Amino acid sequence: MDWQDERDELQRRQALAQNLGGADKIERQHKGGRLTVRERIDQILDPESFQEIGGLAGAYEYDEDGNISSHSPTNCVMGRGRVAGRPVVISGDDFTVRGGSADATIWEKAKYPESMAQELRLPIIRLIEGSGGGGSVKTIETKGRANLPGGLGTSSGFDLLAENMATVPVVALGLGSVAGLGAARLAASHYSVLVKETGAMFVAGPPVVKHVGEDLDKQQLGGHAIQTAAGGVDHAAESEEDAFECARRFLSYLPQSVYDLPPRGAQEDAVDRQDEMLDNIIPANTRKVYRMRKVVESLVDQGSFFEMGRMFGRSIITGLARVDGWPVALMASDPHFYAGAWTADACLKIIRFIDMAETFHLPVVYLADCPGFLVGSEAEQAGTIRHGVRAMTAINQSTVPWCSIIVRNSFGVAGGAHRPVGRYSVRYAWYTARWGSLPLEGGIEAAYSADLDAADDREAKLAEISERLNRLRSPYRTAEVFWIEDIIAPHRTRPLLCDFANLAAPLRTAGRSSFGMRP
Repeated sequence: MDWQDERDELQRRQALAQNLGGADKIERQHKGGRLTVRERIDQILDPESFQEIGGLAGAYEYDEDGNISSHSPTNCVMGRGRVAGRPVVISGDDFTVRGGSADATIWEKAKYPESMAQELRLPIIRLIEGSGGGGSVKTIETKGRANLPGGLGTSSGFDLLAENMATVPVVALGLGSVAGLGAARLAASHYSVLVKETGAMFVAGPPVVKHVGEDLDKQQLGGHAIQTAAGGVDHAAESEEDAFECARRFLSYLPQSVYDLPPRGAQEDAVDRQDEMLDNIIPANTRKVYRMRKVVESLVDQGSFFEMGRMFGRSIITGLARVDGWPVALMASDPHFYAGAWTADACLKIIRFIDMAETFHLPVVYLADCPGFLVGSEAEQAGTIRHGVRAMTAINQSTVPWCSIIVRNSFGVAGGAHRPVGRYSVRYAWYTARWGSLPLEGGIEAAYSADLDAADDREAKLAEISERLNRLRSPYRTAEVFWIEDIIAPHRTRPLLCDFANLAAPLRTAGRSSFGMRP
């Protein structure tokens, strides 16, 4: 039997799928400075590794002889591929087909990659543009009915999105305007990126928002500057190619799923490297700041720090790094913002970051310089203490190995949350460190108000009390009673961190955490 007709039919249908929404729509995509979904998949995956699934799905019409007279593909291109040799699931929205709206969506196909990632225990990369299979008012006319959100047959599959957050690494890239369900899919990830200028994210776009009295363009409403500052997304990329590189690098620190352990990278940086610059980087004047990122870069394997959420909760720096090749979750105070105090936003950032470390079995390194919670009316109106105790709970509920380095300040309740209590953790303090229930500045006036009021020279009395207390609060006094394990010269820190990373490596245990991570 000759199968030539069947082979020809397959090739015709495959060619139709490659045409996406048509040449005119592809040209419009390119004129907008955006790649097509197939171009994106080819760029982010290893060459020739994409195995498409469901490429023949779509809306077909036939003439009276049974031949295809018209064809419109679904607005989802998905399958499996490889990133740096490791298998991943990938799903991409095709904006050239009805802008990604619901009337071009086959729901079973849209949910398929989420289910595949879950069952095969593979990371998933979402390339999101448009509403991501969400709604459009035109759907009422094209379908002849209105969709009931969450109804049978229109389910968004959010149960799978939530389950994947607890099981596999999820990366989401906003590569154009992202609204509604697409915005939810972008936010429901461990790492999210918007592309500057072309990317924007919102619950509803400018035309809808205009009806409630705000006339804003896409960037004003939900551009990268808005969303990174609000914590809606983690990072703003310079281009689509930059976003792809960010996704690949993020995945390199993580396991395939919670049932595996994060892979060790190359050990190319000397374990015994000691940077004497660190011995003088902390100013003696406690009102002066310093560059914490310079400290981080000096301590971790060179070039390995991958920061996440830089523009949100800015008194805390979070990111992934390698120490003697081992991936770690690194958190550090940033004295350039509120002197490193925990704000409400910083607490939310900490919660999410520690939960991710717990989910994927990453040891935590915390470089602490925290004068406590932010104080004042702004902090109270933001509910800082509520978010603060949630952050403390996240730290104390964590089970991964933990190493704290007290770099300078450790005051008050937030300062005390530099490590989980009730279990062993590695802890050191630099000789630049200082701590207490609250800083002397301001605290003396409260505790010694009677003495100060009775003094002939208030300023001289204040200086006398300050000098006396400063002698007593020396970190060495604390070390004498073993309330701090060890005080070290800063340049000794990297060898000790490498020792910690190697001690922590065999202690990691694969499997599901006791709670699932929420976005």
